Amino acid sequence: MTVMILGLLIFLGVHSVRIVADDWRSAQIKRLGELPWKAAYSVVSIIGLALAIWGYGQMRLDPTWVWSPPVGLRHAVSLLMIPAFILPVAAYVPGNHFKAKLGHPMIIAVKIWAFAHLLANGRLGDIVFFGAFLLWAVFDFRSARRRPAPSTQAPSMARTAITVVVGLVAYYIFAFHLHVWVTGVPVM
Repeated sequence: MTVMILGLLIFLGVHSVRIVADDWRSAQIKRLGELPWKAAYSVVSIIGLALAIWGYGQMRLDPTWVWSPPVGLRHAVSLLMIPAFILPVAAYVPGNHFKAKLGHPMIIAVKIWAFAHLLANGRLGDIVFFGAFLLWAVFDFRSARRRPAPSTQAPSMARTAITVVVGLVAYYIFAFHLHVWVTGVPVM
């Protein structure tokens, strides 16, 4: 579990710079330039995520059970994952109602994803992994809400419909085809 925690600290730490040191981040972007900052940020993020995922997989080989979730919670997770797939799409499709109303749909998607997975997984490593993401998302959302909202395009029903359709297609592909391949665990 040590590798997983190290990976989480790196990945979530990098993603927390704006939460705890926004002025420093802005100064670094100004000093280095936006592209080099994003490149360094991405490299460190990928290293952290890779370590967290690898450590998570290792933890699953010798789990410590904290509780046994009822099988019925898998259905709740499946339902919660629908908005967890639609909202990240909303973060990137300009002019949709989700982004206009929620402001930070990607962070909300992380909250939903982490909470849903906490419901259905009772191993200590799962609780640490998904709990860390949920805690980070709570703090990041609070931080993001304090910053001035960027100007957004007026929402349209067409763009909102595109957001929903792309999110549902992504959900279908991942839930019914990729989840078992990526995680080794079937959705149902």
